[in-house]
Amino acid sequence: MSFVVKSVETKPIEGQKTGTSGLRKKTKLFTSENYLANWVQSLFNSLDDLEGKTIALGGDGRYFNKEAIQIILRLAAGNGVAKVIIGQSGIMCTPGLSAVIRKRGLYGGIILTASHNPAGPEEDFGIKYNVSNGGPAPESVTEKILEQTLQISELKMASASETDSTTDCVSMFDIDKIGVSKFSGPKEFEVEVIDSTQDYFELLKTMFDFESIQKLFAREDFTFLFDAMNAVTGPYARKLFIEILGAPENSVMRGTCLEDFGGGHPDPNLTYAAELVKKCDPAQNDSAPDMGAASDGDGDRNMILGKGFFVTPNDSLAVIVSLASECIPYFKGRITGAARSMPTAGAVDKVAEKLGLECFETPTGWKYFGNLLDAGRAQICGEESFGTGADHVREKDGLFAILCWLQILAVKNADASAPLVSVESIVKDHWATYGRNFFSRYDYEGVETDAAAKMMGHLAEVQDGLNKNAVDGLMKLDNFGVKLTTATNFSYTDPIDGSVAQKQGLMFAFEDSSRIIFRLSGTGSSGATIRMYIEKYESDPEKQLLDAQVALKEYIDLALQVSNLKGFTGREKPTVIT
Repeated sequence: MSFVVKSVETKPIEGQKTGTSGLRKKTKLFTSENYLANWVQSLFNSLDDLEGKTIALGGDGRYFNKEAIQIILRLAAGNGVAKVIIGQSGIMCTPGLSAVIRKRGLYGGIILTASHNPAGPEEDFGIKYNVSNGGPAPESVTEKILEQTLQISELKMASASETDSTTDCVSMFDIDKIGVSKFSGPKEFEVEVIDSTQDYFELLKTMFDFESIQKLFAREDFTFLFDAMNAVTGPYARKLFIEILGAPENSVMRGTCLEDFGGGHPDPNLTYAAELVKKCDPAQNDSAPDMGAASDGDGDRNMILGKGFFVTPNDSLAVIVSLASECIPYFKGRITGAARSMPTAGAVDKVAEKLGLECFETPTGWKYFGNLLDAGRAQICGEESFGTGADHVREKDGLFAILCWLQILAVKNADASAPLVSVESIVKDHWATYGRNFFSRYDYEGVETDAAAKMMGHLAEVQDGLNKNAVDGLMKLDNFGVKLTTATNFSYTDPIDGSVAQKQGLMFAFEDSSRIIFRLSGTGSSGATIRMYIEKYESDPEKQLLDAQVALKEYIDLALQVSNLKGFTGREKPTVIT
């Protein structure tokens, strides 16, 4: 098939600044004239050496995914890209696309996702660019993209003929059939459609002992349930857990990838995965599984549950790091460091200290882990927002985290004649060794932007006053019993390249290792999302079994009082409590 390249006049569109991980807006905006095309053309304009290169492309299957892919393929051909490798039917989970980029040595890749945000004509859509190491584009790249969005005047679009419209989504490219299609034009162009699981699963098979996990699934006293939340990991999960590892047919729920994710909110937490939580609670379900797990819209997040027991992402990261060398083949003899985002509780810090590992605290956003992973300074990373990953890819990886837990359980239960070692017992043993970091996050979604900004400004003024009146480096906050050691807007200097990220969240740290943190999220599509994080460390085993909300109550009350959150926003309670 041949094509021509047509120049389509356009003009800048406001609000195309890339957030924490990509550009996320309402689907109606993305489907408006030239909105998606402008951003993609701006991306291509910002990449000086793109011509003749091969990139990957895929998405989480949400509404507008297939149409968006046709637009991007037209732009890729029009801008001299030599080849695009795409997941069959346009489906590719985020860690899977990172694996494809890395295995095949590609120039980069485009992922169509709004991650854990809802999907559909009235909901959200998103796009982000990953660079050649497989990770999200750093700020040095996203700033160049932004510059181009502010001055764009032309789209270079491939078209079947001079008279063919370039403004609709008529399919020029067959993305449903596996194979290679070649196109002739000003530059040769290829589209290769691949099985979206192949490269990814081949990588995972080198990391874990699948035979031992198969034996775990074969135990009569072990059951497992995975909730794909009608999102991208549905087809991945069925192939991995049922076809490869031998779990029963009923081990995957909501396993069909739907354009609107079944009308649900594909965020694997206690609020939005309530159906799975209920199924894992023996008080509500006589056949509650021994392990439950869920992933999000694009497959990069995870939630881990035991029977009636929630594993916080903070504890999950710490447990995996503490047992990686013992239980997970990929990590044996090669763990030198770990990293967490600043709002993530310091549970992994305790592990690193005890095991003699480096431990890094970065801003929120997986892109900040990339240099540490590339340099071999960290092998496992995590965020409190249900993200865990390692140096096998440069994204957080939901199925990887779940396999880590299955592998740990397989090793701990290698003796099939012994009673089952549970998820809950593994976590409680961890607390007994390292202490417990109680943690909770309060999300206030869709807050009026000005109100959120005024509240953050008020907190910054509070911090300024505290620092001015510090005595011997310690500060008193509203006559609270524990003194502050730090009141700051977190900044980070990358130890590899020296780049600096400033104003990453307002942190209040106390003498007893407790912390209160406020930040505005960059993953919403409208309004502002205020995140309030509360953490308290407890070394006393007798106090480690308290409910987190009870253990943290005095700090939660203090945070709400100091921020005057209700006064600024009018919110009586958070949208989500984690």
